[in-house]
Amino acid sequence: MFEPPVQRLIDELARLPGVGRKSAQRIAFHLLNAEEADATRLADAITEMRSTIRLCRRCYNVTADEECSICMDLRRDTSIVCVVERAQDIPVLERTQSFKGRYHVLGGAVNPIAGIHEEQLRIKELAERVPNEGITEVIAATNPTLEGDTTAMVIARRLKPLGVKVTRLASGLPVGGDLDYADEVTLGRALVGRQDL
Repeated sequence: MFEPPVQRLIDELARLPGVGRKSAQRIAFHLLNAEEADATRLADAITEMRSTIRLCRRCYNVTADEECSICMDLRRDTSIVCVVERAQDIPVLERTQSFKGRYHVLGGAVNPIAGIHEEQLRIKELAERVPNEGITEVIAATNPTLEGDTTAMVIARRLKPLGVKVTRLASGLPVGGDLDYADEVTLGRALVGRQDL
């Protein structure tokens, strides 16, 4: 329908989460009509992010260094680790200002229907961190969904024999929702009222 370069951009934009065909068309035409410098800045920002960002060697958060700023922060409580499904869940929890430990990013949740099993997540790496870092509590902050609950139970089953306390975020989070849609007060209360698994 559009010239091939425009159509290609629309197709690529439409593949982004939360961007439908109409939004992709609006964005593409906005970029087409924008100043050259604006479009170039956007392209440069994407290229720079892709070339410089990697995963933290300790927690698998995104970082430009070997370790992320949270893992390098000496003021953090190293005995408590909050386990999240995705790196984008960390800033959501950080905004609550209720958690002062470290994190561990699994890279997803157990979902056999989608072909995602325990072995494909970073649960083994988490289990290795427990004795190596003297971790005494692991908070399973997975999403309150069937997949998130299953993942939390897998974590508890895997870590409890190591003598670590495994807790889950308390109620207050909507069932079937994602962490990034919860407000800071609800998340803060969920962290404070976490429960043993």
